[in-house]
Amino acid sequence: MTRFIHDQFAKDYLEELLTPYGTLQSPRRVAGEVRQIDLWFSPNAECPLSPAPLGLLARTLHAPAIFEPYRNTVTADEIRDCVLKLLVISAELRREARRQQTSLAESNQPRLWILTPTASDPLLASFGATLDVENWGEGIYHFPVGLPGAIVVIHRLPRSLDTLWLRVLGRGRVQQQAIDDLAQLSPDNLFRSNALILLNRLKADLETNATPNSEDRELIMRLSPLFDQQLEAAQLSGLERGREQERREAIASLLEARFGPLDDELSQLLDRMIRRPSSELMPLLMQLSREEIIERFS
Repeated sequence: MTRFIHDQFAKDYLEELLTPYGTLQSPRRVAGEVRQIDLWFSPNAECPLSPAPLGLLARTLHAPAIFEPYRNTVTADEIRDCVLKLLVISAELRREARRQQTSLAESNQPRLWILTPTASDPLLASFGATLDVENWGEGIYHFPVGLPGAIVVIHRLPRSLDTLWLRVLGRGRVQQQAIDDLAQLSPDNLFRSNALILLNRLKADLETNATPNSEDRELIMRLSPLFDQQLEAAQLSGLERGREQERREAIASLLEARFGPLDDELSQLLDRMIRRPSSELMPLLMQLSREEIIERFS
């Protein structure tokens, strides 16, 4: 069960980071035997925002991309399945180009990015995946030239701001270090707030499991202070700007991360929500559906 919780977090997290820079489909179906791509990304050539704040992850956004994140170590069969998806969707795009009497430019060829916490050297070598340290650094193992893409071995990435947004999808100590680094970012960082909200949602989902494993228990303990810290910061700032308004903004941001822009129905409930203690409110906002939240606070 927890693997699916982590898988859903990975998809939601990547969607949150990548949405400003292009169009995403999750999942995307491909032809032939029923298969689904975890996350399909099409870059927006007219996007006014620079992806530079995403560090190393930003370098994957210059062409259409398949993102396949794995909570457990990727297997040889899973890599083959991912490569097959890449080949099938590449063929689909070429056929579409021919129907439009054009050709598929090399810059528009889709890339495959497999994200795995660990991978053995023999497994990487069996697929011809090698490092390009000069251009990409450690941890990124590229397929041979004719197969655009790479296996990102998250636990081999150096601990730096450049790799932060990928390390959040790691496991154990690597993920916890990334959470520590994320919490230290400036509050006005473009992605910090939403990433912390998604991590707190992950915590709430993990807490629904009656028998979490030791790794998930440690993750829950590490995530527990984060939301209270956010609300505490909002309350301290509220001494200057109005405590209730700051708390309202924190809760509204959380609701928007879950359900999109707030409509009148949810907005009208904020005054009631801000009167609830954080320890009581947080689990409700993370676990209840939109309809249940409206019913609970109406």
